[in-house]
Amino acid sequence: QVQFVESGGALVQPGGSLRLSCEGSGDIFSIYDMAWYRLAPGKKRELVARISSGGGVLYTDSVKGRFTISRDNTRNTVYLQMNSLKPDDTAVYYCHVDVRPIATTFPRRVWGPGTQVTVSS
Repeated sequence: QVQFVESGGALVQPGGSLRLSCEGSGDIFSIYDMAWYRLAPGKKRELVARISSGGGVLYTDSVKGRFTISRDNTRNTVYLQMNSLKPDDTAVYYCHVDVRPIATTFPRRVWGPGTQVTVSS
């Protein structure tokens, strides 16, 4: 069974930084797109950033210039470096990965359980 688990969420003051990680485990054959989403109270789930298998990246406008997504294919891991954090960044952050397990033909989409990020003074 393939799973991905996030880590790195915390309480941080405005202007601070955090680095989120999402590591995969299990019978992974290959990984395609990896992404971070967030869900804040009273808001819809939002795509924060996405990175393709070739390294192409995409960010939502509100985080451009502050957040950086990266991946380490040798560790089956995607990262989100978050700088200049604002209270509006407070949310549960989820990783979302397109992954093809061993002995399967097609990729499937896997969500992590989420990690809480709270930006407050």
